[in-house]
Amino acid sequence: MLTRFPVAAAALLALAALSGCGSATETAAPPSAGATAAKDKKHQFQAAKADCMKQKGFKYIPYVYPRPEGTEEGRLRDAGDYQAMRKYREKYGFGVFALYVYPKELGNPQVKPDKPQAVDPNLKIQSSLSKAQNQAYRKAMEACEITTANQLYGLNLKQGVNFFNEAGKASNRAVRTTVNSDPKLVELATAMATCLKGKGYAIADTTPMAMAERGSTEFHAQEDKLGRAQMKDVPDVAPPKKADEVPMYYAPTLTPEDARPYLAKEIRAALDDVDCGKDFYPAYLPKEWAIRARVDEQYGM
Repeated sequence: MLTRFPVAAAALLALAALSGCGSATETAAPPSAGATAAKDKKHQFQAAKADCMKQKGFKYIPYVYPRPEGTEEGRLRDAGDYQAMRKYREKYGFGVFALYVYPKELGNPQVKPDKPQAVDPNLKIQSSLSKAQNQAYRKAMEACEITTANQLYGLNLKQGVNFFNEAGKASNRAVRTTVNSDPKLVELATAMATCLKGKGYAIADTTPMAMAERGSTEFHAQEDKLGRAQMKDVPDVAPPKKADEVPMYYAPTLTPEDARPYLAKEIRAALDDVDCGKDFYPAYLPKEWAIRARVDEQYGM
């Protein structure tokens, strides 16, 4: 998955820290050749999902989130352009704690935006339900998503799983199995790791995908630790991440002033990362985007 889905302010679902560029707040995925067909499938999916929900006795309004407009700088970053990536990281680091320092600019759901944003009308429907009704609604919706995806996209997903999590795992798995077996990327990732070790960074995994994600993963872990410490109903320590799993990060409540020291450290680390990955990212990122775009089309994302 290439974008961060709208979520409750208490917990940001980071649908994978997808690349060394940072979190999904940094850039939107470049459109693929099948973008028009994919858009049509999204509308078909929503219409079928609404019919399924109606059959289960629930109201659901077909809704497709508008795709954010890309920029030339964003496209350059997606291509691994050193100057574009460095310029971004000088202000936003990996794109993690910048969400708190620049909340309106980066769309932090904990703050009200200056301009009205597109809102899924189904959130209003769910907010009017009791706790028990809401649980039943979500259970029905997840079942309808699996049924609709299997019928429309020819998938073979089992009931009881979350469709979007399964799509994220499929995307991560496709990237991992492809890039980590690419000899050129392995060579470039190893060189990047050696450079970072020389700067004092501990590198446990030197595979290409791990090197691309290491920075944002580290700072998301710090973000998650702060968030868990503020919440009474979640464990203080995150469970071990399973292979290809889409991670969930609990978002702390931080003022811009609270977050600035974390962002300052993140920026330093992000600049070291892009300097050491100057040769790695131009080879890695276009390949990753292409793989994820193919999986997104398979799952109608």
